[in-house]
Amino acid sequence: MIPVAFDYEVAESVAHAVELLGSREDAKLLAGGHSLVPLLKLRVVRPALLVDVGRLTELSYVHDDGDTLTIGALTRHHDLATDGLVREHAPLLAAAAAQIGDPQVRHRGTIGGSAAHGDPASDLPACLLALDAELLVVGPGTERFVPAADFFQGVFTTAVGPQEVLSAVRVRKHGDSGCAYLKFRRRAQDWATVGVAVVLGNGGGAIALANMGPTPLRARTAESALAEGAAAAGEGAAVDTSPPSDVAASAEFRKHLARVLTRRAVEQALAG
Repeated sequence: MIPVAFDYEVAESVAHAVELLGSREDAKLLAGGHSLVPLLKLRVVRPALLVDVGRLTELSYVHDDGDTLTIGALTRHHDLATDGLVREHAPLLAAAAAQIGDPQVRHRGTIGGSAAHGDPASDLPACLLALDAELLVVGPGTERFVPAADFFQGVFTTAVGPQEVLSAVRVRKHGDSGCAYLKFRRRAQDWATVGVAVVLGNGGGAIALANMGPTPLRARTAESALAEGAAAAGEGAAVDTSPPSDVAASAEFRKHLARVLTRRAVEQALAG
């Protein structure tokens, strides 16, 4: 299909992008485009203006800030999967990014686009939730860090306002902790039917689920059972979830997958 007509502007800076977003009532940001372009072609979204931020190279970086890494919103999935700092200090993100789509998708898609799109089936949002990440949102004369727990608000809905830009993600270093990201998908390049992100540490850990509700979810019951082992954590993984039923899987099958994948992910994380 062909999108409806829209105006197109290339942002020269984050401030310019914010300004352009405020110039029209219905404006959308375009970064890598792998989430937005299909929606445009299907006419699910019909923006009056597309603001292209894909050329803002200043938003593509990984900085070591002591106990945390700060990652620019336009950092590509391929770079997350291969960057030395990310592989050493944030291996959960590297592992998840390496499983996204195919090489073409990984060379175009961005961590900021994945987070801001708000798709509950996306891999990286679940990882950001498990890591208690903070996301830097820039608006007209303002900057604010939003905790991942507050950032994802519903299906395709996030804390980013209509005249705001997600510019960076800050995650704690966890290279010394066991971690794993596992997902089930029907075909090699599909979205996750269910995904599980696990980070262990300090006698406990965090477990987050993809595609088990309208947003990525923390599996709190499974986290509480971690001390009893991987099997116990797996049994609690589907508690308080509301997975969808669709052409990929029924809600009950997704709950089964969450239990199995959580057990396997915890075992993998424990194995180091």
